[in-house]
Amino acid sequence: MANCQRATLERADRHRMYGMWFPRQLVLLFCLAVVAAILGCATNRETAAITPNMEVASLKRFYVAKFDPDERGVNELIMTELRRMGFDATTGPEASAPKNVDAIITYRDKWWWDITMYMIELRIFVREPETQTLLAMGNSYHTSLTRMSPQEMVAQVLANIFAKAKKAP
Repeated sequence: MANCQRATLERADRHRMYGMWFPRQLVLLFCLAVVAAILGCATNRETAAITPNMEVASLKRFYVAKFDPDERGVNELIMTELRRMGFDATTGPEASAPKNVDAIITYRDKWWWDITMYMIELRIFVREPETQTLLAMGNSYHTSLTRMSPQEMVAQVLANIFAKAKKAP
């Protein structure tokens, strides 16, 4: 009889031990899966590139060519940020670009829906006015969890372009 009681107690102990172990491990595994899924949605990327031997820092007067599909006024945001940075900047249709500017700014904005519309990506290109040769470019990409306002993305891209220009030999 004592052996029977001992076996019953051992089974009860094992049941308690493994019965508690499995749910804890399952909860931990579930939490890790949730964290991995959230981190996978949190992507941000920013880049800038300058044409070799180009003095982007010497450019003072810019014309921001409006991207035709843009209905959110990103061209105005770029112009405003350039002015805030101390440059002379105007904006309008690409066909109306004045001849007396140092560079033409073109851009491509991409918007995404995730509960609300937000700008997921902004690419800015600095071009030579006569030949449209690419002088510099910058990019900002932020998914929903790292999203920024359009003003912040414009400021980030332009800051990266001009910071890269200062570092260039």
